[in-house]
Amino acid sequence: MTKEESRALTDIVVKALNEKQAQDVKVIEISEISPLGDYFVIANGSNANQIQALVENVEEKGEKAGFQIDHVEGHRNANWTLIDFKGVIVHVFDEEAREHYDLERLWRDGSDVSAEFKEEENH
Repeated sequence: MTKEESRALTDIVVKALNEKQAQDVKVIEISEISPLGDYFVIANGSNANQIQALVENVEEKGEKAGFQIDHVEGHRNANWTLIDFKGVIVHVFDEEAREHYDLERLWRDGSDVSAEFKEEENH
């Protein structure tokens, strides 16, 4: 996936999360520090049903736009689901799991580019 494709997919993911009222959506650019991909998108939901709705909307919107999911982890365990689009990795947590794993701290060497995607939402 090219950097431009990753950015376009990240925009789709952020919009899909916001459509289902995800909480505290963060986008971390990791391309300079990791071979895993270009972006991590981290969000949380307030309960298992919302987390499932967030995950399903991200999967649906991403695939509809032509992006293939490499794998998904944690579907049955609704406190954390990971969706790997090979270039964009999406983490959807419940609040407790997000605090526990604290991915923002673990990936602090990446660049928080959340504001760039919030600006794009408004256009």
